[in-house]
Amino acid sequence: MHPRIEDYALIGDEQTAALVGLDGSVDWLCLPRFDSAACFAKLLGDEDNGHWRIAPKDADRCTRRAYRPGTLVLDTEWETAEGSVRVTDLMPQRHRAPDLVRVVEGLGGRVTVRSTLRLRFDYGSVVPWMRRSDGHRVAVAGPDSAWLRSEPEVRTWGEAFGTHSEFTVEEGEKVALVLTWHPSHEPRPPLVDPYEALEHSVADWRAWAARCRYDGPHRDAVVRSLITLKALTYAPTGGIVAAATTSLPEELGGVRNWDYRYCWLRDSTLTLGALLSCGYQEEAEAWRNWLVRAVAGDPADLQIMYGLAGERRLPELELPWLSGFAGSRPVRIGNEAVKQLQLDVYGEVMDTLSLARRAGLPAKPHIWSMQSVLLEFLRSSWRQPDEGLWEVRGGRRHFVHSKVMVWVAADRAVRALESYSALSGDLDGWRALRDEVHREVCEKGYDADRNTFTQYYGSRELDAALLLIPRVGFLPPDDPRVVGTIDAVRDELGHSGFVRRYSVEESPVDGQPGGEGVFLACSFWLADALHMTGRTKEARELFERLVGVANDVGLLSEEYDPVAGMQLGNFPQAFSHIGLVNTALALSGDERAG
Repeated sequence: MHPRIEDYALIGDEQTAALVGLDGSVDWLCLPRFDSAACFAKLLGDEDNGHWRIAPKDADRCTRRAYRPGTLVLDTEWETAEGSVRVTDLMPQRHRAPDLVRVVEGLGGRVTVRSTLRLRFDYGSVVPWMRRSDGHRVAVAGPDSAWLRSEPEVRTWGEAFGTHSEFTVEEGEKVALVLTWHPSHEPRPPLVDPYEALEHSVADWRAWAARCRYDGPHRDAVVRSLITLKALTYAPTGGIVAAATTSLPEELGGVRNWDYRYCWLRDSTLTLGALLSCGYQEEAEAWRNWLVRAVAGDPADLQIMYGLAGERRLPELELPWLSGFAGSRPVRIGNEAVKQLQLDVYGEVMDTLSLARRAGLPAKPHIWSMQSVLLEFLRSSWRQPDEGLWEVRGGRRHFVHSKVMVWVAADRAVRALESYSALSGDLDGWRALRDEVHREVCEKGYDADRNTFTQYYGSRELDAALLLIPRVGFLPPDDPRVVGTIDAVRDELGHSGFVRRYSVEESPVDGQPGGEGVFLACSFWLADALHMTGRTKEARELFERLVGVANDVGLLSEEYDPVAGMQLGNFPQAFSHIGLVNTALALSGDERAG
């Protein structure tokens, strides 16, 4: 049986991440960065596309697993007829090279453990040349090199284009296996002590988690979400990837398979709010600084997403040799949506920088200059149709959410001039822009007969992004049009107690065949909107359902199939975990949520 998305747990070193299955197999790992080519790609293919499994010989799925509290260190345990054993997986924060550390510990009896390593560089397409050196196994292919070693040394041999080890452990005995990557033209990096790395990783993660100042309901879920966001952060730049994976399907067997290993501007405001509200000012500042560097340049060239260091070119390709997760093809790398026009990102950037200013992040004079330029671009360009926040591939429309976020951009600029005398700008002109956008959205984006805003001008379709109208301040929560929109979205886009982002079956703008699951971030937005309109009991009930969707180690993907009871889409998804944190903050009475 093919693994399910929720069968996986995440480990990482804040520069890349690996997914570990319930069977003890690492089925996804890109080295040296999140967006590098995978050396383990079984997740999107089969065993011949690369994986590394450590488990008791002849055993299947584990008996139990869990993160050590407050960490990204994963313990997986098996109970067998011979005894019990634990495998602890981690990626210590790197000094120079990335290491994958796997510590096997006997818990009782005498257990035979088998390690099977199949390295396949370039997304499972390249079988490396293997050799021995100083008691290590060394894999080399093109630019990639990886070293496998064990402490203490165990019997290792090559067979069927894989590297195999077998050993026994009794109670209290430990064997650590370490895989280290480096560029093949460079010498082997210094060796990491796996046992010290484990001790330091646990201490470092717990110290970080202890900084969380949220102390309301579901604190464990909030801390797990924050740890996940930290794990999805590319530490050298502060950028946060949308997910650790590419091409996990929004519908099993479908074609809605996209690469999310990049940084979306849209996530910025919600991410910044979550981090600041929970006490992580340093991470919020790093994310703000990444954002400012990434968007520098001609405002007409503002992109919706960038690479980890702000790279602009993310060409989309298909990998035909990979069969896809549960047969979901094509497998894609890169993302063609980077070329789309999405006017809402200007509003999200302005809102992010406004939030940073109010939160007291260190001021930088050039930031306001950049904001002024962005707003001047919007003043001349906001009437254009765009592809909207869902990156539809069925043509441009006048999406209501995009126009609302144009209003947000103007509103935040006006508020900044009214609040900070040191700033200068066209206050009257920006007020006029704000008023004009507001008037047009209320005239052209609102269906008076149904008492709801619509997906785009003249449409009868709805969009879950409309739930954000009260959150961004476009209209107050008690406005009848807001209440009507919330009710309409819940009625028409609701599914089994959750929310779809829009109607795939009826929407002419989607441009893709097939369907998808309910969208978890949108479901959190509904909980927020219900809470803002005084329906807190319903909001809490929805929040409880959403927390229950997380897998056994607290991770959420992008979407969920409530009928089959399974997660869908890329995993773990930052947007979903941001939603969890902000909704928890809102329901706990924290006004700083986002």
